[in-house]
Amino acid sequence: MNTAESAGREAKSAVRRAARSRTLDVLARVGLACRGVLYALVGVVAVQIAAGDRSEEADKAGAISTLAELPFGAVLLWIMTAGFGALTLWQSSEALSGGGKVIDKVESVGRVAVYVLIIMTLLSILTSGHATSDDEKSQDLTGLLLGLPGGRFIVGALGLGLAVLGAYWVRQGLTKKFRQELDRGRMSPRARTVMDRLGLGGYIARGAIGALAGAFVVQAAITVDPDKAGGIDATLRQFADTPAGPWLLGVVALGLLLFAGYCFGESRWRRT
Repeated sequence: MNTAESAGREAKSAVRRAARSRTLDVLARVGLACRGVLYALVGVVAVQIAAGDRSEEADKAGAISTLAELPFGAVLLWIMTAGFGALTLWQSSEALSGGGKVIDKVESVGRVAVYVLIIMTLLSILTSGHATSDDEKSQDLTGLLLGLPGGRFIVGALGLGLAVLGAYWVRQGLTKKFRQELDRGRMSPRARTVMDRLGLGGYIARGAIGALAGAFVVQAAITVDPDKAGGIDATLRQFADTPAGPWLLGVVALGLLLFAGYCFGESRWRRT
């Protein structure tokens, strides 16, 4: 075994040991609850958009900015930074582990990327008082990738991957595969029923958003126009512009609120 391979194995072992620590387990559960807070705030803004108020941004950056304006907002954001940091380390361990299906590892890698972006947003608001919206981040990244050799194919592949992940989330909701992530032995029958309903509606809504966002990225690749890509806010607003109108956005917004509830329950009963 050469030095590089040895160093890589040691790094993986260190990540796994840290991920199994009691302190990290507690922080990760705090992070799951914080994720629920963000989804709840995005869902509330989405409901407002469906009702005709389009002045707010329905994305994680907007949700974090709202929290920062609360009394002791800075304290809340530091707690969230620690929580999402723990989630990042935990999901890194999941991605590096030897077992598991490829799609599960891909999902873990995707979660790591999302959590890192959330941490960057939290730190940006804590240090400078403002952060770039999710739509702008998506468009900037898409523009950067389109400028690379073969950029259209890279962006197109990412868009297809996001759409597939969205479909996978919908399937997780319909088949209730999310049950595998919960320690159902510690749950009462009523808690299992509630979590089943929250997970069903929440994962379907989350998957629909992911699939549509992926379609936007593919469109950006085809047209070589990074402005076609968008984050959660742009995707949610697109639901309101369908023939079903604001009613469809209202249904998706309700699904986000259900997923927020699932996150709160997951913070208590998640297998770690």
